[in-house]
Amino acid sequence: MQKRPLGKSTLSVNPIGLGCMGFSEFYGAPSPQDEAIATIHAALDLGVDHFDTAEMYGMGANEKLLGKALKGKRETVVIATKFGIGRDPKTGAVTGLDGSRAALIRSCEKSLKALDTDVIDLYYQHRMDPATPIEETMEALAELVQAGKIKAIGLSECSADTLRRACAIHPVAAVQSEYSLFSRDIEQSVIPACIELGVTLTAYSPLGRGMLTGRYSADKKDLEATDYRQTNPRFSAENYAANIALVDEVKAIAKRHNAHPAQIALAWVLAQGPHVIAIPGTTKISNLRSNMQAGDIVLDEADKKALLALSEKVKGDRYADMRAVNR
Repeated sequence: MQKRPLGKSTLSVNPIGLGCMGFSEFYGAPSPQDEAIATIHAALDLGVDHFDTAEMYGMGANEKLLGKALKGKRETVVIATKFGIGRDPKTGAVTGLDGSRAALIRSCEKSLKALDTDVIDLYYQHRMDPATPIEETMEALAELVQAGKIKAIGLSECSADTLRRACAIHPVAAVQSEYSLFSRDIEQSVIPACIELGVTLTAYSPLGRGMLTGRYSADKKDLEATDYRQTNPRFSAENYAANIALVDEVKAIAKRHNAHPAQIALAWVLAQGPHVIAIPGTTKISNLRSNMQAGDIVLDEADKKALLALSEKVKGDRYADMRAVNR
C-alpha cells in the first residue's frame, strides 16, 4: 500500500493501522500479554506501521503493552497516543476532561515512560476540554513539539470551528473521529475543514464497532456482558436488529468481490480520499490479515451508491451522549 501523509507533518503511514484499545479493556476481558504482543508483532510483519493507543486505555496498561511490544522496533513505526480524559485509579470511572498546560505536560511524561520512548510521534487531545480554550492547549502542545517530546499534534473528536482555531496557533496533523459507513456525521463540517486545512482524518471504529464485520448474530450472543457496546445506541434492543439487517447488504457486495464485509467497509473508508487513514482495532491475527487486504479492493460506482444508500438507514447515534464529540 502507498503511504499517506499525516497532514503537513513529516510523518507518513500505511493507510491501515492498528487501534490497540481492545487489548486492554472495553471489549470484554483484556488479552493475555503474550498473545497481544504476538498480534502486534504479526501486524508489523503484515506492514502495519501506525499504532494508536491512549493514556486512558487500561489506565496506562495499553501504552505499557505497546511499549513492550515495540521494543527494538521503535524506529520503524509511528506511535499515536492521547491525553485529556481523567479516570479514577481505583474504580476506572471517568473523572473529567483536562486540556490545561499542566495536565498535558504531566500526561506526556507519563506516556513517554509507559511507551518506553523518547518521543511521541502523534499526540492527540482525546476530547476537547470546555473549561480550557483550545488556543491555550495548542500553545502548550507547541511547546512539547519545540522541546522534542512530540513530533506532531492531533485532536480527537473536535468540531470544525475548534480545528480552525487550533490550526491558527500551530499546524494540526490529524483529527481522529469515528468514521464508517455507519457513522458519517463528520462529513457535514469536520471533513471539509480537514481538507481545507490540510489535516488528515484518522478514522477510528471504521468497522462500525465491529458490526460491519458480519460476525454478530441477531440475538447478540457474541457480545460479552462486560462489552461496553451493550450500552451503545446502535446495539440497543430497539436498533440492533435493523442495523444487523443492513450488514446483510454489505455481505452481498462482499460476495461479488470475493471479500469479507469488513474489507468492503474498510475499502469504503479509504476510498473517501488520500486525506483519510483508518485504525481498525482487533486482537486476532486472522482479522489483521483480512483488514490489510482491504487496501487492494476497488469499489465501483454501483457499490458506492448501494453502500451510501444503506448508510442512510442506520438506527441510533454513535454515542448515547453526543455532546462530548464534534466539540
